[in-house]
Amino acid sequence: MITTLFLIQVLNGLQFGLILFLIAAGLTLVFGVMDFINLAHGVQYMVGAYFAAAFTAYTGNFFFGLLMALPAALALGLVLELLVFRHLYGRDHLDQVLATFGIILFLNQAVKFIWGAAPLSVPVPEILSGSVSLGNLFYPVYRFAVIGAGLAVAALLYVLVNHTRVGMLVRAGASNAPMVSALGVDIRRLFTIVFGFGAMLAGFAGAMVAPILSVEPGMGDNILILAFVVIVIGGIGSIRGAFLAALLVGLVDVVGRSFAPNVLRAFLDPSMASQTGRAIAPMLIYILMAAVLFFRPSGLFPVKR
Repeated sequence: MITTLFLIQVLNGLQFGLILFLIAAGLTLVFGVMDFINLAHGVQYMVGAYFAAAFTAYTGNFFFGLLMALPAALALGLVLELLVFRHLYGRDHLDQVLATFGIILFLNQAVKFIWGAAPLSVPVPEILSGSVSLGNLFYPVYRFAVIGAGLAVAALLYVLVNHTRVGMLVRAGASNAPMVSALGVDIRRLFTIVFGFGAMLAGFAGAMVAPILSVEPGMGDNILILAFVVIVIGGIGSIRGAFLAALLVGLVDVVGRSFAPNVLRAFLDPSMASQTGRAIAPMLIYILMAAVLFFRPSGLFPVKR
């Protein structure tokens, strides 16, 4: 029973880690290539969930809703890049933080105005409903689908970044953007592509979790903090680092919250162990980040500059 429960929590950690990767991948590219701090990346995840909920309700089919949500999330990212972000390139990081924080406030209020403050729910598609037996417990098929989708996107990103011309330019831009521009590459268009693609990945993550979590204003705020933890652990600008760090963070967070009280019962009385475990569990990912930065200040896989 304990082994099966541990396996389920590991699967939950993998699923959470892959969702974090979808968000952190775009964020680390934007930060690494453009040296741009985009606090609004979390609300793009939230808006992706709202797009999925709205289009699913409109079409009556989750997959059609997902297909419509992706270009909508891409379009939103391009519009934000055109109207706001491109005017902040080269500006002080404080200006970027203030401007993108303003976008967080604006979009959180915008979804309340359009969809209301009440949480929305998205039904799990019928073909992915049900559960798979794991010993005495069951695990939802849809969560396996989320894990599979995350792994597929990670594989696609690996191919795009490492085996295409655009990926070569992105990697070069992350290493030395002024040199890439001096060689005749339209760095502004490259920035736009990276921003739009990153917004679409965040929107895809939001759309995939919509059947699992409540879709509500502010749902992207906490996930943004974890995404920054991921890119700091993995190394700013590194897709490989973001992938491995996201899995580590997801596993440490989910498994730690589930088993920290049980581990502490070996040293403390049950009530104290339960209280201490609940207090320590949310800190584990930050302890992990501190440990990684102590031994590797640039992250696990820093981009060579």
